[in-house]
Amino acid sequence: MPRVAVDDNKRLNLRVTTVAKSKLVRAAALRHTNMTDFVTQTALREAEAVIAASEVVTLSERDSLCVLNLLEYPPAPNAKLRAAIAAMPQPVA
Repeated sequence: MPRVAVDDNKRLNLRVTTVAKSKLVRAAALRHTNMTDFVTQTALREAEAVIAASEVVTLSERDSLCVLNLLEYPPAPNAKLRAAIAAMPQPVA
């Protein structure tokens, strides 16, 4: 997971081209909002989409049934799995 820089203040500084700023100002005006709200709302919408895309797995009906079947009827552990379990540290009582 990427590291996230956390700032104690609530300010976000951006450097944009004159053309980009003009477009943002125009879009904010068309939405009848200020620049801060427009940029924040737009960026948060995109952030939520990026996070959802990385955290949500969508399966086809066939794959969903396969997963459910494996959960109900798991395969017997093979030699590699048994070796991995044996190599795990034992919990201290």
